[in-house]
Amino acid sequence: MDEPIRLNIKLLEWYNREKRDLPWRHTQNPYPIWLSEVILQQTRVDQGLPYYHAFLNRYPTIRVLAAAPEQEVLKLWQGLGYYSRARNLLSTARQLTEDHGGNFPKTYEGLLSLKGIGPYTAAAIASFAFDLTYAVVDGNVNRVLARLFDVHTPVNSTAGKKEIQALADAQLDRTYPAQYNQAIMELGAVVCTPAKPNCPLCPIQDHCLAFANGTVEKLPVKLKGKKAVDRHMDYAVLETADHFILRKRTSKDIWQGLHDFEALEGFAEPNAAALYKHIKDTLPELEVVRKSAFPERTYLHILSHQRLHARFWRIRVSGEINEKSIYLSVPKSELSEVAVPRLVHKYFEEEELI
Repeated sequence: MDEPIRLNIKLLEWYNREKRDLPWRHTQNPYPIWLSEVILQQTRVDQGLPYYHAFLNRYPTIRVLAAAPEQEVLKLWQGLGYYSRARNLLSTARQLTEDHGGNFPKTYEGLLSLKGIGPYTAAAIASFAFDLTYAVVDGNVNRVLARLFDVHTPVNSTAGKKEIQALADAQLDRTYPAQYNQAIMELGAVVCTPAKPNCPLCPIQDHCLAFANGTVEKLPVKLKGKKAVDRHMDYAVLETADHFILRKRTSKDIWQGLHDFEALEGFAEPNAAALYKHIKDTLPELEVVRKSAFPERTYLHILSHQRLHARFWRIRVSGEINEKSIYLSVPKSELSEVAVPRLVHKYFEEEELI
């Protein structure tokens, strides 16, 4: 393998010529840089870009974000998934406001001390905002380095993470750390892609051991993740004449902090009797006025490690709920203002409720 400086010159020349014009690349303000990094975790650029602009328009500074209600932030995040990112975003903004005067620490260690910021995000902010010499290792960099050095250690294993990080640190351009980090991430995003990498367009193909050895398509090696779990959920869409009754998800499960409907979980096939007994036991203050014999809509909703088999039963009720509980009586005209999972939002759309 050539010395890093020769390889990096080719990479930086390619980046300066071919890079995508993305808004967070035109600033050294750590706030929009941090925001972009959080949004782009588990999210494609084309999907995340509208959210990036929406968040900056609504919350132009860290202090403004810190003052925002959680439900408002979750609502704006709706559709991106992995909602813990939004909760951590808000938590970090509040910590920065309370403990750091609304400013980011200017050291890697200081950044790493913030709740919700791990080694990758700390390195990204340190590099892109403060031009510090920290190698950024995300999924794109993992893939580029695994192929460049023909690494067959699983990149998501402890040993693999250490090996890739050591290679990233060794390759880092000490003169242009921010540009180099952006360049190698960009290479993984647009050329050295997971499927069908475009090796003929790669500026460092001559240095790539996997290309020379014919192992590009086999890399990176990853340990198999957990098998997806099937969950069967029967949603009771409880409505009065002019309200729907939603519940806030408070447990450390999927969609924490968002609202959906009271649900009965665990039945592979529809079980109306069990559902109505569950409603009576859970919400005894409500009386079922009109029942449904079968669910009106059924969905298969895929999450990272779960397959949700969701059935929605629209049920008319009367009575009053305790508004201080996890349940919320929402006027039908205000449904669009409540932060709900994408699955529930899809149901609202198809039922023409929003």
